[in-house]
Amino acid sequence: MSQGPRSGLAAVSSALLAMSRHLEVRDVLKTIVASARELLDAQYAALGVPDDHGGFAQFVVDGVTDAQWKAIGPLPRQHGILAAMLQEAKAERLADVRTDPRFEGWPSAHPEMSDFLGLPIRDGDEVIGALFLANKDCRKPEGGCGFTAEDEELLSILAQHAAIALTNARLYERSRELTIVEERSRLAHELHDAVSQKLFSLRLTAQAAAALVDRDPSRAKGELQQVAVLAAEATEELRAAVVELRPAALDEDGLVATLRTQVQVLDRAHDARVTFAGSGFRALPAAQEEALLRVAQEALHNALRHSGAAHVDVTVNRRGGGAVLRVTDDGSGFDPHRTRSAGRHLGLVSMRDRASGVGGTLTVESAPGKGTTIEMEVPGG
Repeated sequence: MSQGPRSGLAAVSSALLAMSRHLEVRDVLKTIVASARELLDAQYAALGVPDDHGGFAQFVVDGVTDAQWKAIGPLPRQHGILAAMLQEAKAERLADVRTDPRFEGWPSAHPEMSDFLGLPIRDGDEVIGALFLANKDCRKPEGGCGFTAEDEELLSILAQHAAIALTNARLYERSRELTIVEERSRLAHELHDAVSQKLFSLRLTAQAAAALVDRDPSRAKGELQQVAVLAAEATEELRAAVVELRPAALDEDGLVATLRTQVQVLDRAHDARVTFAGSGFRALPAAQEEALLRVAQEALHNALRHSGAAHVDVTVNRRGGGAVLRVTDDGSGFDPHRTRSAGRHLGLVSMRDRASGVGGTLTVESAPGKGTTIEMEVPGG
């Protein structure tokens, strides 16, 4: 490498650090491609993740404008050199890809490419992607490839770490999917317990009203009024469940904005007055923000469904390098010690687990008739 080993190692280190900063698969792919193109001084770079149908589930490029990419058309199929890298699982270094017998052409809007370096990205024996570069920015030897054996070795090192980053990103996304499934399962139980009871009561009340219409119209009218009340309560339960089913926008909006939005919707869906106050602060690690959000949701659920509170207040503020969340209600309250000994936890165990899992603490202050305050503090990242 013309820049020398010290600057070369620094470049590799920067590329690997950039890959490790991302958890979303698409972000990891884009970072891998950009890092490879910059590291090896190529005009174009691309990375394809194969699907099970002869095409690519994802295909990321660098060095091509959005307009050029749109003009090129549909994603490529697994043929030619791409298929060779995926099927034969070996590196390909060519002086001119267009003269290779396996070359099958490209769309008219595709940029012209000559020297080519590509290799598979492997996770054990499985090929999980193909990484390739084109048009090395250098003087090319007569009839030779601009990419050198040293370039191939460097790209191989990058591909090995890319496999780790890509695998970790996939595992992260799968874990998030499992979390969503668990949340939906919990909400399904809530929906069954809450709404089904309301609908059952509504049906019985409607039947009673029908039986009273002829012999006692006054009582029938009262029963019909109760039907309207029960129907409104069932509607509120459904609205609250739908709100919780929507994915939290932590990645896009941050903790404060996400909590504020959820509190505003809950305030509209319930009779209780639900308020939020929070000051902006430096973003916390993703795990800490998610834990704070989940504890806030659990505490709000308890306050709105079980306490009979007229007011519920949520605050989140900076404390030192970290943050503190507080959810306070003026509901019926409870004895935390008696609740624990009776085997009823009201979600307190899961809240404490979430807090300790990110190095935080959870405190619960409550007494019968005195309302409840749940406070969670997490350290800075």
